[in-house]
Amino acid sequence: MKITPMLQVPALVGVLILAAIAAVAQDGGGFRAGTAAVDISPTVFPIQLRSGPSRHVHDPLHVRAIAFERGQGRAVIAVVDALGIDRETCDQAKAVAAEKTGWTPSEMLVCATHTHSAPKGGDTTPGRTAYEEKRFNGIVQALTDAIHSLEAAKVGFASDQEPSEVYNRRWFLKPGTMEPNPLGELDQVRTNAPRPNLLTPAGPTDPEVCVVDVRTRRGKALGLIANYALHYVGGIPTVKEEDGKVVGMASADYFGEFARIMPYRVGGANPPDNFVALMTNGASGDINNIDFYGRRPPRAPFEQIQLVATKTADAAWRAVKKIERYDENPLVATRRREVTLKYRQTTPAEVERARKLLELPRKQREQIHSKAAQYANATLVYSEPDRTEDVIVQAIRLGDQAIVSMPFEVLVEIGLEIKAKSPFPHTFLVELANGAYGYLPPPHQHELGGYETWIGTSRFETDSSVVLTRNLLEMLDELKAL
Repeated sequence: MKITPMLQVPALVGVLILAAIAAVAQDGGGFRAGTAAVDISPTVFPIQLRSGPSRHVHDPLHVRAIAFERGQGRAVIAVVDALGIDRETCDQAKAVAAEKTGWTPSEMLVCATHTHSAPKGGDTTPGRTAYEEKRFNGIVQALTDAIHSLEAAKVGFASDQEPSEVYNRRWFLKPGTMEPNPLGELDQVRTNAPRPNLLTPAGPTDPEVCVVDVRTRRGKALGLIANYALHYVGGIPTVKEEDGKVVGMASADYFGEFARIMPYRVGGANPPDNFVALMTNGASGDINNIDFYGRRPPRAPFEQIQLVATKTADAAWRAVKKIERYDENPLVATRRREVTLKYRQTTPAEVERARKLLELPRKQREQIHSKAAQYANATLVYSEPDRTEDVIVQAIRLGDQAIVSMPFEVLVEIGLEIKAKSPFPHTFLVELANGAYGYLPPPHQHELGGYETWIGTSRFETDSSVVLTRNLLEMLDELKAL
């Protein structure tokens, strides 16, 4: 029997459906994303904060993660509410997560928010041991849960500006007002100097709030990665204990408050249950929230954190509203390199001066600088010739968005340079990722001196930022060529 043209249409539709299914299968199921948030707040006390011992938590600490997959391309980013995460911990957590998921450690990025109100190291108390174990397990769980929760998704990219809360903290001072550095020398700039002495900032700021907005295929908010080049804010509440002692409280700072607020920006009064927002720390090694111009009124404890979180959440919301198209099939790819950096070569004169400082009586040493002994010792520690260390730099591509990382507190000009030279329309840098090695200034900032450049605070050769930036830009070119 002859088939009429009308009866051929369903057959054609069936062929198209089969072709679409084959295409999806060949692409590994299309673009998928997954999220996770794990509470890592300390429960064994006392804990050691930068402000001293404490038994109090003001707001919860988390590990938050978002995973992406398309075909063989995979990437997962975990953000830990911590001052920093050393490379050994990052490597071990990734290895365990890799065993649980089948993903490779090179597809994983673990970074710290740099909140200064998380428990710190330096002791072996039960509180510290319990917290480090909980934090480690939280990193593993967040990576694993994000990967195991993958679902069909789409993603969009945009940014907006929030310039009112970022200040460069390195300043040239009025003539005659520069005090000696820890080694008794005069730098050209000073960090967080007294307001009456300020002349001009020694560097720029980066007010951009970048967002990666992840939605389900139906358009439901699933996850959001934000990036802002601002140090912690501080101003954490204190409590008075029974003995009358005033102590600080653990807190995730504005990073945690942003994550709490953002679900309401995308979901209104009823935010999605599984939505996870996370704030990554951009190139903010010399950027903080101190209003050096003196325009800010006094704040209540935690108020400034809430204000910064609210402003950045508003900027993230504005950025999301700018997204005109969500990509349902973005290319996902990662690149990772281990780069060997040389430690700074201290001169015989610097070593001799450090030794003489340490020979002085304590009172006389502290008259030169309160941290003279600390940095004199650092000079001796890093005087070992030809010492090197391998550090990780990483680049991730999500369609038109590039995310790069360095394991340092990166000065803002480095992040701005990478954004300007990136071949992608959207790029941001995540600092303190896959390790924590102190500050990373560009060479010309090294020449100016100041806290971020002192030996011990910044222990690698002065061209290290140039080496790492070159590697990242090469990786971005590789990713763009895919």
